Amino acid sequence: MPNYIVRVNSLAKEREKKAQISVNKSDIDAIFSDLSPNSLTPEAATLALLGQDMAPVISAVAHSASKKQLAQATCIHVFISRSKELVHIANALGDLTELAAQLDQIGNSKVDGCHSVIAYDGALSLVIHIGELTKQLKNISSGSEYKIMRWLICSQPSVEPLNRQNLWQMARLSNSDADLLLLTDVNEPVDFALPTPLLTQASQCGFRVYHRYNQALKLISSPDKTDIDLAKTERSALRQQHQQSFNYNPLHKANPGETAIIGGGVASACLALSLAERGHAVSLFCMDEAPGQQASGNKQGAIYPLLTPEHGTLSHFFLQGYLFSRQRINTLVKQGYQISHDFCGVLQTGHDERSTKRLHKIISSQPWANNIAQSVSASEASTLAGVDIGLSGIYYPLGGWVCPQEFTAAAIAKAASLSQLEQHYKTNITDLEQIDGQWFLTADHGLQTQKFGPFACVVLANGRHLTDFSQTAQLPISGFRGQVSHIPSRGELTHLKTVLCSHGYLTPQQDGLHCTGASYIKDPINLDYSATEQFENLNKIRTSYQTDWPRDVDITGHSARVGVRMVTRDHAPMMGCAPDFDAITKIYQSQQPSKESANYWQTTKAPVHDGLFVLGGLGSRGLTSGPLAAEILAAQMCGELIPSTMDVLSLLNPNRMWMRKLIKGKALL
Repeated sequence: MPNYIVRVNSLAKEREKKAQISVNKSDIDAIFSDLSPNSLTPEAATLALLGQDMAPVISAVAHSASKKQLAQATCIHVFISRSKELVHIANALGDLTELAAQLDQIGNSKVDGCHSVIAYDGALSLVIHIGELTKQLKNISSGSEYKIMRWLICSQPSVEPLNRQNLWQMARLSNSDADLLLLTDVNEPVDFALPTPLLTQASQCGFRVYHRYNQALKLISSPDKTDIDLAKTERSALRQQHQQSFNYNPLHKANPGETAIIGGGVASACLALSLAERGHAVSLFCMDEAPGQQASGNKQGAIYPLLTPEHGTLSHFFLQGYLFSRQRINTLVKQGYQISHDFCGVLQTGHDERSTKRLHKIISSQPWANNIAQSVSASEASTLAGVDIGLSGIYYPLGGWVCPQEFTAAAIAKAASLSQLEQHYKTNITDLEQIDGQWFLTADHGLQTQKFGPFACVVLANGRHLTDFSQTAQLPISGFRGQVSHIPSRGELTHLKTVLCSHGYLTPQQDGLHCTGASYIKDPINLDYSATEQFENLNKIRTSYQTDWPRDVDITGHSARVGVRMVTRDHAPMMGCAPDFDAITKIYQSQQPSKESANYWQTTKAPVHDGLFVLGGLGSRGLTSGPLAAEILAAQMCGELIPSTMDVLSLLNPNRMWMRKLIKGKALL
């Protein structure tokens, strides 16, 4: 590795001597070379960072990743208590401008929880955990194959919250031979005194403790055989306890081997990319002639968060997805892929008294960061939009529009450049069959059929066709037809410079056309053009903005596009193992709804189809939620510590509608 020496000020209160941590080539080499050979897999290294001065470590590893000088893909879990600390880290990254921009955006968003940052084609990934340490540690799934190999403590340990409870949670997430490496201030003496209780507790949790100072590595504490045996038993018990609390949502990893993805839209493309970044072989099956022909085929799609007054799990997930989607799009564009887009901001206004009150409740209920949501007056709204709005509302500065079809094509092209990706178009998969643990697909070609396989696992990311298979036919999800109207840019409409959202949405022009809509019709009979829906789209704009410029909205060209988006009752996507509804029903029928049955479902793993996964139900905000849901699923399938919190995983669980009833002892249907 190159010899990078980086010095930054402490992110906590300024210390008396204004001491700073120095990280150079020898230090970073030690992070990897000192790891146990049994821990360092050929696929990935998983590390964790705590402390006040972690920027030098991130900077040095990122520089090596950018120059392809890391021996393997590296995932670093970064734990910080406040989002502003991430801004300081970003400011210290020097010439790593793209990575710094991504961290800065997350830090300024003031969104706690878990965030993913993918850099250098997956050579480096940062999983940022923002919030109180104990809570963040407890929220990480431990049902993974690749656990943390080394914890880097980037400051004097006496100021870190390394209490007994946190050390045990760290142990739960670690390999059996993981250690703690202390990187301390350059002004500290080599033999400075460490708190004895910390060393004792670390040993009891099974950790060796090293101190690295000025290119010297010193072992200062090591567990004895009794400590190791007890720690092994306790870690196993903690993991089992953690997994049992999540039995209703099993987090199985994929079986070793090739993955088949069925679908050709944003969800499947982003999943292919996330898997390719991990070096996994994928076969993509799409029923259309090219990707992005179904719901992802619109010319322009709005991208902005879904906020709620209470800012619960749903709102948190969409905010995290919003930031991750921007990251994906910006990275692909900087790499030279053609994706028409404009992060010009999104302006949301009410269209009646009820919706206006809700928007006011949303913006006033939380201290939203300025780059997330701003309350704007009617005059401010008009200035931002470039046309007379006449209404106050919420402005999302980082929002905008993107061409879903081009985004989809770019993600697939990038995935193909990173790993083996076979693409099968005009291939309509009609049947799935599992034989001896392997999956086989059947495609319908008129009077003939074609078999594909075997595959270790299959992911259904095929939009409105998600429930076409016997294994997923009962999923509680519905299709809604949406017609998007294409409007020629003319008159005052040409001045529109931000996306408008009210009763419908309206985009700034691209190639002389605006998009507006969309209709919302459950279980459509057909996907033909509808003059009625075209007029309804026009009426939505004119009733939402009762000023002069909507008169320039012209639908007489009858230009439109119809698609179907799959929607769940709670508006959250479905991501994870495909539930085995037949097995659930069989067990349910042998029981009566009661406290005993509720206890059974709380303590027994819910039945799933081994090796079959679901990624769908993205609704009308798939551009916001799809890329992050795909990244979380890829991590799960690859046996990684999942870059999300347990409440988000529960929210996305494809089994959630049934499990919510069963674990409460209620009737299934």
